[in-house]
Amino acid sequence: MKVRYRAAAGVAALTLAVAACSGGSGSDNRQPSAEQSKQAQRQMAETPSFSINPVPYDQVKDGGTLTLSIGQWPSQWNVHHIDGNQADTATMLDPLMPQLMLADENASFKANPDYVTDVKEDRSSGKQVVTYTLNDKATWSDGTPITWKDLAAAWKADNGENKGFKTASTDGWDKIESIEKGDSDKVAVITFEKPYSEWQGLYNRATSHLFPAGHMATQQAFEKDYLQKIPVTAGPFKVESIDESTKTLTLVRDDKWWGSKPKLDKLIFRTISDPAAEVNAFANGELDAVEVPSGSPADLKRAKEVPDTEIRKALSPNWRHITVNNQSEFLKDKPVRQAVQHAIDRDVITRSNLKDMDWPMQTLGNHVFMNNDKRYADNSGGTGTYDLGKAKQLLDTAGWKQEGEYRKKGGDELDLTIVIPSEMPASKAEAELTQAMLKEAGIKLTIRPVPADKLFTDYLNKGDFDLAPFAWIGTPLPLGSLPQKYKTGSESNYPKASDPAVDAAIEAVVDETDPAKAAELANAADKLLWDMVHTIPLYQRPEIWAVKKTLANFGARGYKYLDWTTAGFTG
Repeated sequence: MKVRYRAAAGVAALTLAVAACSGGSGSDNRQPSAEQSKQAQRQMAETPSFSINPVPYDQVKDGGTLTLSIGQWPSQWNVHHIDGNQADTATMLDPLMPQLMLADENASFKANPDYVTDVKEDRSSGKQVVTYTLNDKATWSDGTPITWKDLAAAWKADNGENKGFKTASTDGWDKIESIEKGDSDKVAVITFEKPYSEWQGLYNRATSHLFPAGHMATQQAFEKDYLQKIPVTAGPFKVESIDESTKTLTLVRDDKWWGSKPKLDKLIFRTISDPAAEVNAFANGELDAVEVPSGSPADLKRAKEVPDTEIRKALSPNWRHITVNNQSEFLKDKPVRQAVQHAIDRDVITRSNLKDMDWPMQTLGNHVFMNNDKRYADNSGGTGTYDLGKAKQLLDTAGWKQEGEYRKKGGDELDLTIVIPSEMPASKAEAELTQAMLKEAGIKLTIRPVPADKLFTDYLNKGDFDLAPFAWIGTPLPLGSLPQKYKTGSESNYPKASDPAVDAAIEAVVDETDPAKAAELANAADKLLWDMVHTIPLYQRPEIWAVKKTLANFGARGYKYLDWTTAGFTG
């Protein structure tokens, strides 16, 4: 599961939202009305699973340049590395690096024929064995064949046994017993020590793309080989240039590509850290498509007014939340974390951020499943509901007494910090809304803007924050990513939260092979996460794209993985 820093705050709704949370508990006027809830459910049912203007390959024009924007320029291009675990980085690598399995709009996986000619799962031996037969033509850009050794190198780097590898996630990798050569170097036989139901998510953007073994085998290579460079690729496109001064990646067709010839001549990814500026660039004709920031109805309105534009939206496994540092000075105490959670009205933030966005205004009550997932249950009851009185009671019991505007204990003021990307005014607005809510409980919240491209590497990865709102860009396989985000010791467990009961519950989920039982166990684990206050879910993040009408096979992809050989223009 990839992280994304982009905020989603509704500036226009800020004044109304802040006013709504002043003066006593006032919980009655915070809850969505029955009609609002019905409207949200109708919108959820009407929102498609994907919207990319699917056009057959032979009907897409040959040639052309597609210019897109990303919000965060990476320094680490190795997406296996914790510093490379960003959604924008994965997006730029999709046309360059192998993905062995691809998901469709229904979250079903199949082998990617450009890299895999056959894949089999077998449990007849009593153990789960997955065998990949790799495409004979599949070759790295340096001329080295793609073989079973590349799969084995990823496993050895990511399985957690060697702590020197700063891996983004050990999910699934730590369940593999061995990866061996089959009948030839093009056959990889993966034997799992424990069954892993979401094995299809390995070796693609759900975890990390496949990288060449020579650049993964040692800690030095893992750390340095893809730092500020992309030395080896194996996709329909290749790198023409990486411009660090303008933070622009330019890709062109790779004439060594063995699959279908890409329709586009060139792909350009420009870094524009302010989402409003991205929409402006689209309106000015500098971009061919842009993701409209949630919580910005003015940007949506402007995008709609651009001539020959189509709005494409889809329900995606992406969600916005507030991460809560379980190891920071004042938040080590669980009752204080629970007080913070009770003091934040998630319904108000959701309605503020999604107002006038043509998107279902439904608050998310689950850390695992999205609102439109049939396995979804709202498990926020108890510790996850807004209750200002309960928040105050918890703080009183914990020894934090109200003294003036804020609470104090042993001479220390209860002063928390929320870290946000400085380039985004909308993030500041969302933080100010949270700040006003916590003040009602006597909690001081200091807003700390930091450079967007340093938010993860210098702050979240290092635990230098109390609260941090951002979005998880999810995958079609939500269960396998539970250890990555929530288990003790994971590099992507940004709050550094640790609870043996949570760890055991997560293990029970990922070890379960019966889908219905796994869903039941996942919801049980979710209740523990609410109690722990690891993360405060807000809402299922909108995926709304404004694109040129003639752009085909691109847009709001939902759960679907894009085929970059078919993306292009019809006119």
